[in-house]
Formats: sequence, structure tokens, C-alpha cells
Amino acid sequence: MKKVEAVIRHYKLEEVKAALTEAGIHGMTVTEVRGFGRQRGHKEQYRGTEYTVDFLPKVKIEVVVGDEQVQTAVDRIMNAARTGQIGDGKIFVLPLEEAIRIRTGEHGTEAL
Repeated sequence: MKKVEAVIRHYKLEEVKAALTEAGIHGMTVTEVRGFGRQRGHKEQYRGTEYTVDFLPKVKIEVVVGDEQVQTAVDRIMNAARTGQIGDGKIFVLPLEEAIRIRTGEHGTEAL
């Protein structure tokens, strides 16, 4: 099993969700996060004063999939979230040792 984490633009969330659901990947956790990468934020003006916004709002999606679905999940997220501009986000794939469904006690991929 693997945990796929993606940090994307907030307005791309529904497209990514639809793409994953269409691929048969169900269940995800979504968190509103703030951060920056190479784009380093941007400058804004408020009441005549210029200030730098370092941490930009993003959305972090977490899905857990079996090893055979990892590439599908990554491809679906990449294609749905891509705009071609700086700030599209990142995808991280992490090994997952165990998953347990609390209600039934199922382990491993059966718990997904």
C-alpha cells in the first residue's frame, strides 16, 4: 500500500476528485493548507501599502491505494491539477505499513 499526498490549487479540487473517482479510487482526506515553493509568494496592495504574501492557500489531498493503483492515482492527479503555471503543486508517494478499518477490524488493502 502507498499513501499519495498531493498539494494542489484549491480550485482544482473538484477536477482531481472526479478524476480519482472515475479511476475507481474512493476515499480521500482533504485539508486546507498554506505554503510556498519556488514561486515564493507574491506582492499585494492593501490601502496603499504593499506587502508580500509568503504563504499561499493550497489544498492537500491524501489517498491510500494498493500498489497496483499508485501510478493511476498519480497520473490522474497530475492531469487534473495541471495548469502549466508555476504553483501547480507537488505529489508525494509514501510507503504505508498498515491500514485498519476501525468498524470491522479489517487489515491491509481490505481496509481501504
